[in-house]
Amino acid sequence: MNTTKSFSQAFNDTTYKLGGNGKRNIQVLIDALANIDENLASDMYGKGKLIEDFQDQMADYLGKDTAVFFPSGTMAQQIALRIWCDRKGVKRVAYHPLCHLEIHEQDGLKELHHIEPTLLADKNRLINLEDVQNMPKDIACLLLELPQREIGGQLPDYAELEAISAYCREQEIKLHLDGARLFEILPYYQKSAAEICALFDSIYVSFYKGIGGIAGAILVGDKDFTEESKVWKRRHGGDLISLYPYIISSEYYFKQRVNKMEQYYEESKELAALYNQCHGVTTMPTEPVSNMFHVHFEIPKDQLEPILTQVYETTGVGLLPYLSNSSESTCYSEVSIGDLYAEVPKDKVKIAFGRLDAELNKM
Repeated sequence: MNTTKSFSQAFNDTTYKLGGNGKRNIQVLIDALANIDENLASDMYGKGKLIEDFQDQMADYLGKDTAVFFPSGTMAQQIALRIWCDRKGVKRVAYHPLCHLEIHEQDGLKELHHIEPTLLADKNRLINLEDVQNMPKDIACLLLELPQREIGGQLPDYAELEAISAYCREQEIKLHLDGARLFEILPYYQKSAAEICALFDSIYVSFYKGIGGIAGAILVGDKDFTEESKVWKRRHGGDLISLYPYIISSEYYFKQRVNKMEQYYEESKELAALYNQCHGVTTMPTEPVSNMFHVHFEIPKDQLEPILTQVYETTGVGLLPYLSNSSESTCYSEVSIGDLYAEVPKDKVKIAFGRLDAELNKM
């Protein structure tokens, strides 16, 4: 199959892209600042009306006493677990084997805080109540990620979640939510953010995932917890002189997109169905439970990239920006639906998937 462009170049040159909210460029900040009074005072070292109003807004939305804005979720979550470990006098927490803290943070929790994790469940499935009941007793905090990104964004049944929460409270184990994509799961559970957060002692949410801000995170809990988190935020170097570009963009895109999560969820299901109709393609989950899912192909990356490149060049539709090998003979990618999907003409999507299926059938 002849092609003159690299896979990434072919994707970037397409007219339409199915995932995300658009390019992460300076325009994202320009749009957020467009209607801001140039005389608005910035935050200063975690204080000021700008940051405090947004923290109050998010505490109210998430149904907790207070909130603290952080420059990153990595910082926020390590601090949350440190606080719960210090309070119990136990340097051990539990979470999924594919938790962000375990695979994406260079062992920050262990190296900076000397906290050791207990890994629950097999890496290819969700943590369930039985896993929690059978974990060691010397656990200060259990972290649950909703959805579990690394296995396609799967979610437990809500009743299972309630049972885990009740058990942790009975056993005096703190329950922390990695809610980086909390807003995205509300349509599936048909619950408010506050209802879900009520099951947890502390919660982190992100503003650059489905919300599409520049960066930034919120950590919520009771007042004693958040006040202590401010001390640790300073110790971690998170109290920058000003965080207003992150705060303003977080608030701007939160208001723009939080009520679009139902739309993204329905579009995610529609797109997954198109993938599942193609030869040798499956999605995980088969029917998504949020705006994200994984796509698995029964051919390796080096064989699929030329096929997708041809689809991109002939249809102008970019299906996936990257591929990762999952074995010698298979590969996968991640899909996250945002604003862009609705802008793609349905007939062009149909043509692109028709081309993809036809090429895969030849393999």
